[in-house]
Amino acid sequence: MIGRLNHVAIAVPDLAAAVATYRDVLGAEVSQPVDQPEHGVRVVFVTLPNTKIEFLEPLGSGSPVAKFLERNEAGGIHHICYEVDDILAARDTLLAQGARVLGDGEPKIGAHGKPVLFLHPKDFLGTLIELEQA
Repeated sequence: MIGRLNHVAIAVPDLAAAVATYRDVLGAEVSQPVDQPEHGVRVVFVTLPNTKIEFLEPLGSGSPVAKFLERNEAGGIHHICYEVDDILAARDTLLAQGARVLGDGEPKIGAHGKPVLFLHPKDFLGTLIELEQA
């Protein structure tokens, strides 16, 4: 069902500092920040030869990432994103197997302009999983 690793998302308390570390210290290619108000975050992508790193900064205190940062003040890995060929078929298969899809179960448009869903971390070894339509 799951395909390639699309990205690893890291919640950060200071997006500019995270960008500077990866760009200036590690020499990485870093995108411009993009607000994703429907997800409550500002995102930046670090492009690597085999995948991407996504930095997430909350857009306000109501953001799920703000709540994550309350528990993890320095930031940390927030989720892992895998590509799927058919997001609706993947959702239906997962639901039939007892997995929990977060939110209303309907895909939302993610940072790459493609449909995404999130799966409950308690169903996947304590890891929040994002599925993205390939």
